[in-house]
Amino acid sequence: MLRNKKKKKEPKYQLPTVEEMLSYKPKRADYKWETNDDDLVEITVPKFNSNFGKSFCNVIKKENTFTANMDKIGSLVWKNCDGKTTIKKILEKLNEKFPDEENMDQRLFLFIQQMGNLGYIKY
Repeated sequence: MLRNKKKKKEPKYQLPTVEEMLSYKPKRADYKWETNDDDLVEITVPKFNSNFGKSFCNVIKKENTFTANMDKIGSLVWKNCDGKTTIKKILEKLNEKFPDEENMDQRLFLFIQQMGNLGYIKY
């Protein structure tokens, strides 16, 4: 008679605590970026990393990159994602520069997570 072995449950991903999140030091991916005349960040992001994707873009005569345009808050965050500055320090800078903005901590945490999910930053 065969016995079914129960699979061990993988531990679920735990969201970081606020204290953990504030201590992270996000670092930008190695994408080309610059600021425009309004001091807003423009990031050049590859559409494809594989040779097939790059070849496909060549065949259809399209660029293999697109530009991600940051707003004033995103630009300040991006400029400070140097791998040395903590999220706590970035939040302090945001609150100083944009004192009238509400829920800045939640907005920053969500933005950092989204940028991480997209591979724009590591933390």
